[in-house]
Amino acid sequence: MKPFAYVRAGSLREAAAAYAQRPGSRYLGGGTNLVDLMKHGVETPGTLIDLTRLPLHEVEEQPAGGVRVGALVPNSDLAAHPLVRSRYPALSQALLAGASGQLRNVATTGGNLLQRTRCPYFQDVSKPCNKREPGTGCGAREGVHRDHAVLGHSEQCIATHPSDMAVALAALDAEIELYGGEEGTRRVAATEFHRLPGEEPERDTVIRPGEIITAVVLPPVPAGAVSLYRKARDRASYAFALASVAAVLELDAGRVRHVALAFGGLAHRPWRATIAEERLLGAEPSDAVVREAVGAELDRARPLRDNAFKVALAHRLACDVLGTLIRSAGGQPPLPRTP
Repeated sequence: MKPFAYVRAGSLREAAAAYAQRPGSRYLGGGTNLVDLMKHGVETPGTLIDLTRLPLHEVEEQPAGGVRVGALVPNSDLAAHPLVRSRYPALSQALLAGASGQLRNVATTGGNLLQRTRCPYFQDVSKPCNKREPGTGCGAREGVHRDHAVLGHSEQCIATHPSDMAVALAALDAEIELYGGEEGTRRVAATEFHRLPGEEPERDTVIRPGEIITAVVLPPVPAGAVSLYRKARDRASYAFALASVAAVLELDAGRVRHVALAFGGLAHRPWRATIAEERLLGAEPSDAVVREAVGAELDRARPLRDNAFKVALAHRLACDVLGTLIRSAGGQPPLPRTP
């Protein structure tokens, strides 16, 4: 085991100062991902800065109707919270679709967003991986990549982001609140928080060195909107998504007044389906319209040798989710399943 120091922070300012003073530090919340990576030798922090005593454990309703979720709220508590279940069912469903009950009891809201890819080439230090060690190559590109990205990948990296929660947050137009010490607090849209690999695959997010996730802020739900999260995977539980979909929909007089659609399991970050949304907004959401809109989004896919099936899977999944929401919102009759 590689020795490391341990600091228990008593405040955000103290945590940020400890990070600045100790190069190679990592913040510790639930540790469900970080500790695993330390065991594998992927992460080798010189210091762990424990944040668990900080006052970031509350779920608070906001005056305008939104909800602020502290970064240390456990995933299980967030999934079960009455405000989340009633206003943001897609978020509750996404959280319950991830990991096991034991892990959800420990994993935190902030840590969920910061978890690293589960690509086996990243987790095996004997294999080349540009994300783990820039410049060594991407072992997955010519290796085993059935579970890997079909959207937004680069020559440098074809990994996917594993979070279910992040997909729901992208569809819900959430914001991530960050504390940066002397730089103060800023917010980043959930859709912009995670990065595509580009030429720097080692950078998963736009978070700056030393910044701490303090909260996730959920906006008020549009009146009459319904939401849903659905996940396709190899096993009924305890498996990462081959493809997943989070959607929010509001109808007005039979036409789409508001729609948000995000895919998981297809890219380096939750993939907001902006092309599909543009085509659906204002339309009467018939079966043909939904299929065409989702298809236009997925025309951007660049599948690899072994994962072209993900495109068809995601298409069927998105059409099914949108059809369910249309029926729930009082729109068209049930949409037939696509072949």
